Amino acid sequence: MRPPTSQPTLRLSGILFKYGTKSAQVAFRTGDFKQQVIFIGGLTDGLLATEYLQPLSMALEAEKWSLVQPLLSSSYSGYGTSSLKQDALELDQLISYLINKEDSEGVVLLGHSTGCQDIVHYMRSNTACSKAVRAAILQAPVSDREYRATLPETADMIDLAASMIKEDKAMDLMPREANPDAPITAYSSDLSDDQLRQRLGHMSNIPCQVIFSMGDEYVPTYVDKRSLVQRLCNAMGGAEKVEIEWGNHSLSNRVQEALEAIVDFVKREAPKGWDDPWH
Repeated sequence: MRPPTSQPTLRLSGILFKYGTKSAQVAFRTGDFKQQVIFIGGLTDGLLATEYLQPLSMALEAEKWSLVQPLLSSSYSGYGTSSLKQDALELDQLISYLINKEDSEGVVLLGHSTGCQDIVHYMRSNTACSKAVRAAILQAPVSDREYRATLPETADMIDLAASMIKEDKAMDLMPREANPDAPITAYSSDLSDDQLRQRLGHMSNIPCQVIFSMGDEYVPTYVDKRSLVQRLCNAMGGAEKVEIEWGNHSLSNRVQEALEAIVDFVKREAPKGWDDPWH
């Protein structure tokens, strides 16, 4: 007899497929529909990165949408030796695959944490396949830089990274103590409104939703969260704002609220943005 477990069993049935030639370039799809929500996780994330993904998959199926969870070269511990540019290239490969092999009629990008940066970077690329993006959802778009700045070891690691860059070792791995989770190579509240617009203004071309956790443990305590999320939405040309009270970074304590916000947005806004990239 197995001992009882306090953790819920997270399991999904679907299709695992390769969208590129690299070993890491695989994706898991639930639902068999021609519209897909693509989830892009944050640092160290992989499949089933957040607790809301399992119920989201079922809710999307009821609306005739598939959920696609890709693995990128930066997934799990790979983020330390990858880049936003590489993530964007692989995201473009995935969308191209969905269009050419799955007859996709458009996708919605759902980013969690650093995955939000991937979306912003990808949409700036303006590739042909990016025209198939109907809408974007940024869940927990926090600043890795500001969070790391609150850690006591960060200053020494910045000095080390700077010296490595000067020695033409920018792509060498830093010592493990630089980040215990993975090797690393050498949306911030302190940016002005103009700087935010320069970085996010292009997102106004598609419907966008910002889901911000008001209890996010990765946002420094000195940051005014309500002001920050409003400034982010303004910089994106008036993105929809969702503030989830007491929600943590991954919304594991507010799964139902996350689910309702995401599905409602997909139902309302996604059909407005379809632009067939091949016509």
